Amino acid sequence: MSLRNVMLATLIVLGSLSASCAVSGADVKMTGSTTVLPIAQAAAEELADKYEIEVSGGGSSVGIAALLDGTTDIGDHSRPIKGSEYKRAVKNGVYPFTFHIANDAVAVVVNLSNPVTNLTLEQLKDIYTGKITNWKEVGGKDLPITMVSRDSSSGTFETWEKLVMEKAPVASSSIFTSSNADVAYAVSSNPNAIGYVGLAYVTPQLKALDVNGKKATLEAAINYTYPIARPLFMSTNGFPSPGPVLDVILFILSDTGQRLVQEVGYAPIRQLP
Repeated sequence: MSLRNVMLATLIVLGSLSASCAVSGADVKMTGSTTVLPIAQAAAEELADKYEIEVSGGGSSVGIAALLDGTTDIGDHSRPIKGSEYKRAVKNGVYPFTFHIANDAVAVVVNLSNPVTNLTLEQLKDIYTGKITNWKEVGGKDLPITMVSRDSSSGTFETWEKLVMEKAPVASSSIFTSSNADVAYAVSSNPNAIGYVGLAYVTPQLKALDVNGKKATLEAAINYTYPIARPLFMSTNGFPSPGPVLDVILFILSDTGQRLVQEVGYAPIRQLP
């Protein structure tokens, strides 16, 4: 075999090893929840002078799957890892270590033109199962309700399914979207629409409703007094060894990182000095 062919064969082997062992050319790759995405992006920007950090969304299920497949360093998710996913992880030689990095209040949002200010959990369930179909049934205008939902790969969808729907199916007439940003856009551009998003995605173009008389605020997310409050997570394959991945996690958990969490619109995991 010529030297050229030997070198080519070596490069092919190294390329295969790189594809299976290294997740990307970046120092740290973070993948998953679009709810957690603003935190990941903010951390990447803050640490840009130290590390190259690659950030992508796709949903909680995508982030967890990428961690289990070894294609990301940090899986971002807004729901706990399922038992079936842990089983798959162990089969793949992956042992997820999960960090609680922030708190969230899933905000129920409507168009700015909507006069409704409060809905109960029961009313939300009836809307999303298709039992309530007109805004006049809940004190609004005589207009049909357009339900905007996250898709099933979303941790936000699973939170909604558990805390609001109580496992009842979301009506197939809903508009299913792949990100918080898509929900926010769909609701802001449709006077009949209702949706739900992570707290960081509540913009001046949206109206957040009270739920059971409680507002979706940072304080309500910290103390879990809001009915649809939840923790947010990042997971790694085992507790990270000293290096870039651990540095990113420790930064997010630090007071500086938790202030950043608050700046992007989520609640920190503790009261900050």
